Amino acid sequence: MGRYRTGDVFLADCPGRLAVELIADKWSVVVLYGLAEGPVRHGELVELIGGISRKVLTQTLRRLQVHGLVVRHAHAEVPPRVEYALTPLGETLIEPIHMLTEWARAHGDAVLDALDATPEPTFQGD
Repeated sequence: MGRYRTGDVFLADCPGRLAVELIADKWSVVVLYGLAEGPVRHGELVELIGGISRKVLTQTLRRLQVHGLVVRHAHAEVPPRVEYALTPLGETLIEPIHMLTEWARAHGDAVLDALDATPEPTFQGD
C-alpha cells in the first residue's frame, strides 16, 4: 500500500477534506489568486477574472469570507466603495495555488493528450 493510510486526512470531519472542498469550488482558487496583489473592488474582480457573473462572484466572496480567507472592507465614502482583500490565512494559500498553476503549465498538455486518447463512454439502454 502507498504511504497514505485510509482515514488519515480526508475523512468527513478532517481539516484536509475541508480544505479540498473549499478550494475545489470552480471559482474559489481563481478569486483568491485575483486578490493576491492586494485589495480589489468587486467590478475589478469581474473584469480581472473573466467569465464569472457578478452573482457568482458575490457568492464566492461570501463563502471565502465565512471561511476566514477574505475580508470585505466598506469605505465610508460617497459613493460607497467596497474592497475585498485576503486575510493572513488567505495569503497562505497563494503559494500552493502558484505551485498548482506551475504543475498545470508543466503537465497540462499530458492531461489533454490523455483526454484525447480516452474514448467517449458508451451508455446502454439509451
